[in-house]
Amino acid sequence: MLLIGLTGSIATGKSTVSALLSQPPYSLPIIDADLLARQVVEPGTRAYKQILAHFAPTTPDLLLPANHDPNPAPPGPSQGRNGSRGRPLNRPALGRRVFGRTPSRQRDRAVLNGIVHPAVRRAMAVAVLRAYLAGHWAVVLDIPLLFESGLDVFCGVVVVVGVREPRVQMQRLRARDPHLSEAEAGERVQSQGGVEGKVGRVRERGAGWGEVVWNDGGREELRGDVAGVMRRVQGGSPRWWAWLLLGAPWLAVGVGAWCVFVGWWARRKWERKEREREDEGKPKLKL
Repeated sequence: MLLIGLTGSIATGKSTVSALLSQPPYSLPIIDADLLARQVVEPGTRAYKQILAHFAPTTPDLLLPANHDPNPAPPGPSQGRNGSRGRPLNRPALGRRVFGRTPSRQRDRAVLNGIVHPAVRRAMAVAVLRAYLAGHWAVVLDIPLLFESGLDVFCGVVVVVGVREPRVQMQRLRARDPHLSEAEAGERVQSQGGVEGKVGRVRERGAGWGEVVWNDGGREELRGDVAGVMRRVQGGSPRWWAWLLLGAPWLAVGVGAWCVFVGWWARRKWERKEREREDEGKPKLKL
């Protein structure tokens, strides 16, 4: 089974591409990291309790008011004395704590990621196994921080959705989330990394291993670009190959190991080039 890593910076259209891939003629299962990230921090979960322990003492509005709970827990033995497993997290308030470039916000973001990311990875592994056992030829891992989390090395193909104009990205983000100020929108964009870096990383993987979908135009233009990408992806990993791997687990393990090696080698080359660029930009010591 082919793992297709789908990523992109915020407000570049990644979710639109994900929706297209979930529909005919592709009808691929989508494992949405953002959706899993919401599920693993629902009231009563282990991650939810860890977030409360760290952030609640210094974030008075960390939880939504009781009357704003969109999914109240049904009556049951697991409920607390207040009749529920807890109030949902106030995501905008938590976002204000972790998005930004100051040292304190970066530390808080690292703490939050350390709580949420392991839980998401576990849920993602279970979903991938279910898709494999169901006989799907491919599955899409929709992960905003695919490269940053290191999960790109497990993907046979990585698709980056990008826009060439940062102005377009900011306009889309503020239209989608009107409560964000211009500064807050800029912080959200920075937190997910620039489009250029993701495009550079996917191109480092080489032909057949990485694709870029530019989303500066309309939906129909995007639909055509996605169709072109999927023709190339399906040409490199036809359905009969997926069925062969399903029937020969030992072969699937070998192919998976090769994909991990290719992804790891591409990541290593990219990181080496980045260090060289940083070294070139540093002032030389005068002897």
